[in-house]
Amino acid sequence: MSAETPPVGLRSRAAARLVDAGYAAGWRAVRMLPEPAARGAFDRGGRWAAGREGTRTRQLRANLRVATGGRLTEPELDALTVRALRSYARYWQETFRLPAYSSERIVAGTEVIGVEHLEKAHASGRGMVMALPHSGNWDAAGVWFVDYLGGPFMTVAERLKPESLYRRFLEYRESLGFRVVPLTGGPRPSTEVLRDWLREGGVTCLLVDRNLGAGGVPVSFLGRPATMPGGAALLAAQTGAALVPCVCQFTDRGWRLVFSPEVPVDGPGRLKDRVADAMQTVADDFAAAIGRQPEDWHMLGRIWADVPADPVAVGRRGVRA
Repeated sequence: MSAETPPVGLRSRAAARLVDAGYAAGWRAVRMLPEPAARGAFDRGGRWAAGREGTRTRQLRANLRVATGGRLTEPELDALTVRALRSYARYWQETFRLPAYSSERIVAGTEVIGVEHLEKAHASGRGMVMALPHSGNWDAAGVWFVDYLGGPFMTVAERLKPESLYRRFLEYRESLGFRVVPLTGGPRPSTEVLRDWLREGGVTCLLVDRNLGAGGVPVSFLGRPATMPGGAALLAAQTGAALVPCVCQFTDRGWRLVFSPEVPVDGPGRLKDRVADAMQTVADDFAAAIGRQPEDWHMLGRIWADVPADPVAVGRRGVRA
C-alpha cells in the first residue's frame, strides 16, 4: 500500500517546505475540530474542487467516463465527479484524524465481502501480497489488516520531498501499525526487503492501479489498454506468496473491503507470461468492483494514453451531487 502522493506538486524547496507546514497544520487542526465539523468542511472542499475544474479534477472526470463505460450523460458524469471528489476529500479528512480513531472503531465499522478468500490464503501459512487500487480509504483498511493479522504488514512509500514530509507520512503510517520501506533511498532495495519479508510468511500491501515507471505490464483495464506495475505478481511468484486483490470502498457509516480469490502465479510457462496473466486478473477484479462504486476510485492522474483530462466546459461549474 504505497503512500498516496499529496495532491500538490513540489516544484521548489520553498514550495516543499510550505506543503510540509500545511500538512503539519492540517494534522493538528483537523484533529482539534469536532468530527462533524471536520467532515462538513472537507465535504465542502470536495464540492469546491469540483467547481474549480482544475486539471486533476478534469482528469478524474475523464477516468470516470471510462469506468462507467461511457453510459452516463454529461450531467450524470458531472454529478458523479462531484461525488468522487467528496469521497476523495473524505479520504484526506480521515487521514488527518485516523491516528485518533481506535482500532476497535475501525474494525467494527468495516464491512468485509469475500473474507473467505483472505482466510483461505492466510490459512495456507504462506506470505500474502495484497494488491489494491486507489479506492476508498486504504489506510483504514490497513488498520483492519493489522487487527486481522495480529501484527504488522509491510508496504512501500514513495520518498517525498522534502525529507520532513516523507518522515511525517512515515510516522503517520507507522503509528497505524504498518511497517514502511522507502521505494528508493533505503539501505537495501525495497524489492529485496519485501522478498525476505514474504518468504518469512509476512504480508505486504501494494497499490497497483497506476504505473508510474517506464515499464509495467500491459493489461486491459476497464476496457482500454493500460499498464500496471507487475511487482505484486512478481513478488508472489518469486516467494510463493498468495496474490489477493482487494478493493476498499466507503459506506455511509464506515468502510468496506472487497476481497477476490487468490490469483495464481505458479505453473508452467515463462515467468513473464505468468506475471502478465496474473496482473490481467487483478485488473479485471479491480474493474468489477470499481464499476459497482466508481465514486470511491480516487484516480486523479492519467492512466490511459488515449484518455487525457477533459477540457474546461463553460457552464459546468457549481454542479451539485
